[in-house]
Amino acid sequence: MQNKHNHIHIIGIAGVATSAIAIAFHDKGWKVTGSDKGFFPPVSTELEKAGIAFYAGWHPENMGIPDMVMTGGGGTSPSNPEVMYAVEKNIPVFSYAEILQKYFIKKNSIVVTGTWGKTTTSALLSYIIIQAGMDPSYFTGGLSLSHKTGALSDTDWSVVEGDEYQVSISDKRPKFVYYNPTHLLLTSVSWDHADLYPTEEAYFNEFKNLIKSIPENGVVVACIDDEGVKKVLSERKVISYGKNAADYTYQSVEHTKNGLSFTINNHYKIISPMLGRFNAENITAAFAMAHSIGIAPEVIVKAIMDFKGIKRRLEKRLDGEITLLDCHAPTPEKASSVLESIREVYNKKIIAVYEPNIGGRQRESSSKYDNAFRKADLVIIPRLTKLKIGEKEMPMNGDELASIIGKTNTNVQYMENDENLVTFLKSEAKLGDVIAFLGSHGFRGMMEETVLLLTSPRPRSQ
Repeated sequence: MQNKHNHIHIIGIAGVATSAIAIAFHDKGWKVTGSDKGFFPPVSTELEKAGIAFYAGWHPENMGIPDMVMTGGGGTSPSNPEVMYAVEKNIPVFSYAEILQKYFIKKNSIVVTGTWGKTTTSALLSYIIIQAGMDPSYFTGGLSLSHKTGALSDTDWSVVEGDEYQVSISDKRPKFVYYNPTHLLLTSVSWDHADLYPTEEAYFNEFKNLIKSIPENGVVVACIDDEGVKKVLSERKVISYGKNAADYTYQSVEHTKNGLSFTINNHYKIISPMLGRFNAENITAAFAMAHSIGIAPEVIVKAIMDFKGIKRRLEKRLDGEITLLDCHAPTPEKASSVLESIREVYNKKIIAVYEPNIGGRQRESSSKYDNAFRKADLVIIPRLTKLKIGEKEMPMNGDELASIIGKTNTNVQYMENDENLVTFLKSEAKLGDVIAFLGSHGFRGMMEETVLLLTSPRPRSQ
């Protein structure tokens, strides 16, 4: 790839996705700078390790004259001082979806999308393709525990996670419209992001349009067990995966504290260190796509065994007398699925600390909380992240959310103060118990504080 541009400045660089793009450009020889409201591990650690210059706040005087500016996520305002500076200086400004299209997407474009499962599946798939020696450009929205989260290459292959959330404040389309898939892996479709898609039909239509965009000679790999997937596929011919009656099926799943073992098509023995019975489906999805593009099964099986998973996807932050799990589960459906998996392998008390994403705080989502936390013994709602409120209906606050969950769970508490919450967790958790943080944000350092408290030596009695 020719470095026509050699300095990119990233506004909002502290996101998992934007930091991965930053590191990929840096590794390719670009000068990369960035800014954000604040910086916290693990993203700040990864940026520092890569040697990327970044600073807190919006300071045009620190930007220099970059060749281009990238804005992070879907919420960077046109009134951001650094955006305004770039416009004033005629510096091109791109969303990260546009940057992916411009530099990451290749002739053979594999896009992994769906309401859930896309991050783990896309990361595993990129790892498999790397192990097969195909050297793809790739990008996923989660930090892999086995390889870099993103990379740029000069081959004809790319693998990216296709996010359905908006491109930017001014472009409400889903990010995946920019990724031009020739190979689509569809994991699931269930109404999400009610703040952006006010009806289920609006949400489903975006996936229908994506499928229609796949060329006739393209490949669609889809989970045939998912009812939402069935609704959006129409008459499209697919390579299917699932539990039964699919081109790729998984059987005899064993799930323990050490991970998963199962078979695919009653033939290929799969062993994975990842927690979560649902990951058998994600692994089968990656196997199906990798096999469909010609990668040998033995290469795929070995890569699956070596792949350690994704940070914040049932990641063990503490594994001792008490277990603390960091789980990206910001919706009631994802929280329910994660708690099912935890309950399957842990038989003591499960304490769930839950913060939903924006969509999960819309009142339209209230019914989805019915019995979503039935596998938890105690649910704690912390102080929720402050949202920018427009003209839409006010989202649920912490008290209200606790009340809604409490309709089908008898032990739910709202705790406004972070320090009190951490202290409570220490006093409440006993030998063999599990504390699970369920959400998409970093919980303002509460996980780290809890681990520190639980592992600190107890003071000797006088």
